[in-house]
Amino acid sequence: MSDVTARKRGRRRRTESADTRDRILAVAREEFSERGYERTSVRGIAKAAGVDSALVHHYFGTKEQVFEAAIEVAIAPVLRVRDVVLDGPVDTVGERLTRMMFGLWENPVTRTPLLAIVRSAVNNDIAATVFRRLVSVQLLRRIAGELEAPDAELRAELAAAQLVGTAMLRYVIKVEPLASADVEDIIARLAPVVQGHLTNP
Repeated sequence: MSDVTARKRGRRRRTESADTRDRILAVAREEFSERGYERTSVRGIAKAAGVDSALVHHYFGTKEQVFEAAIEVAIAPVLRVRDVVLDGPVDTVGERLTRMMFGLWENPVTRTPLLAIVRSAVNNDIAATVFRRLVSVQLLRRIAGELEAPDAELRAELAAAQLVGTAMLRYVIKVEPLASADVEDIIARLAPVVQGHLTNP
């Protein structure tokens, strides 16, 4: 076999491996989103992805590691929350934060892993730990670090409670008329409340 042929085969195998890994991740997001952490299994993910369960373990390891990899796409935008808080006047931070969070929920790419996190966190300690780390460390501490108030952490938690609670009712429990309300109307109504939690005396 020539070096050129070997290199081509190597590139093809890497491409196929990347495609397989991406397919497993996409299926895992759907499974965790629809079933939650408890009712999702590595075997079920493998079957839906059309691969052997050993391949899932090969790429990701344990079920917990599959879960973390599956929701990673939802965490990346949250890491930019500090920029959102800082990028503009303090009297409009509530709207910016509210708009960012609902932008994540309205986007199908990030909504699926967010649904997986929330549904799983309700009844599983491992998933709850991941959700707590996402909300507490990545979101609340970053916001609190930019607020000039003695009770900054409590303010950030109350603001997050408004956003997460509304998202739960709209996207997970699907309570009407909230579930079908125009997102711009929700942002307009909710942003002043979030602003109040963050900056009002």
